[in-house]
Amino acid sequence: MRKTVEVDIGGVKVGGGNPVVVQSMTNTDTADPAATAAQVKALADAGSEIVRVTVNNKYAAAAVPELFERLANLGCSVPIVGDFHYNGHILLRDFPRAAALLHKYRINPGNVGTSRRDENFQAIIRIAMENGKAVRIGVNWGSLDQRLLTRMMDENGRLANPKDAGDVLRDCIVESATRSAELAEETGLGGDRIVLSAKVSGVRDLILVYRQLAPLTEYPLHLGLTEAGMGAKGIVATAAALSPLLIEGIGDTIRVSLTPRPSGDRTEEVRVAQQILQSLEIRSFEPQVTACPGCGRTTSTFFQEMTEDIQGHIRERMPEWRRVYPGVEDLKVAVMGCVVNGPGESKHADLGISLPGNLEEPKAPVYVDGSHLRTLKGDRIVEEFKEILGDYVARRYGRSRGGGGEGRLSPRREPTEAVSAGNHGTRPGV
Repeated sequence: MRKTVEVDIGGVKVGGGNPVVVQSMTNTDTADPAATAAQVKALADAGSEIVRVTVNNKYAAAAVPELFERLANLGCSVPIVGDFHYNGHILLRDFPRAAALLHKYRINPGNVGTSRRDENFQAIIRIAMENGKAVRIGVNWGSLDQRLLTRMMDENGRLANPKDAGDVLRDCIVESATRSAELAEETGLGGDRIVLSAKVSGVRDLILVYRQLAPLTEYPLHLGLTEAGMGAKGIVATAAALSPLLIEGIGDTIRVSLTPRPSGDRTEEVRVAQQILQSLEIRSFEPQVTACPGCGRTTSTFFQEMTEDIQGHIRERMPEWRRVYPGVEDLKVAVMGCVVNGPGESKHADLGISLPGNLEEPKAPVYVDGSHLRTLKGDRIVEEFKEILGDYVARRYGRSRGGGGEGRLSPRREPTEAVSAGNHGTRPGV
């Protein structure tokens, strides 16, 4: 695991060996505090542990106090990050109440100014120091410091064996992040108040730039594939980019930057982030249901309908289960469609059922902790399996009752195997 300092963001601990934190961002106009508060609450309810909001003009900055008031009335205490570009030094100065309320400031070093870049950057840092706030220095290749990029490209062009332009671009991203962090500390901000990110939209480039950045610093790193896209493309690209880094122990907080469909559900990005972490066995958020994709042996839709029903049942029960049965998030359930892999996969799960395929005997063996419990038949298979599931949860996780908390933040898992990291040596797995 990569060693990092711990940064406190409104009570949420990032880095320092703490669990990888899920973040999200609103797409409402922050100048509309009612709409923004509603979306922040929805994101937090979905499981986002930090939420970022745009603070792009005086109207958005002026609305921050009302946003916090509305969130308090909604019973929502998720930490709020202000996202600043171009004029953050002005807005934070002119709206001190917003500066005091926001839990963290996101600064893009590529657009805080040109000739007065360092002066403007330091102005934000000083306001962060006055208010005891953390900052994320978020470099993005879409808004990279052009003076720095031009200088590094020119220097590279004078070399006898110049690097590829893509390599220089990644060098510039890393240089911008580390140089800005050094300037923040020189200004007086503690190292335990700094988070770095280096976002690009290319999967391979993201992996390479974070592998380059990670060994150079002990600041916590925020991972995200910027402008990931819509639907399956955005989900697959993000998972492909983040997973190798997370497996190598790189990344202390993540955000999935999905483009939602018009009037789409913004909370999808939270569920995707959670699923990436849970699929990698880094964190657990809700019981996982394993199911086969179906084939010619399973032309009946019954096993698909049962899988959907069981997943819905689990989600419906989770608010109560999470409160009463700490650790239930680790539960693994299998709903399989035929005899080929059904019994074996069911035995690998904590609780599994193997439904009959075409022309198979109409019975469904149920397995608990690897052993056959009993065989279900008839029209009540789904209802009986739900009853077995409820009994299993109560029996296995009820022993933890009274342990307190929601049981969602399990410690990072220790490495189980080494994962090759190319020329960057061997990094631990999760």
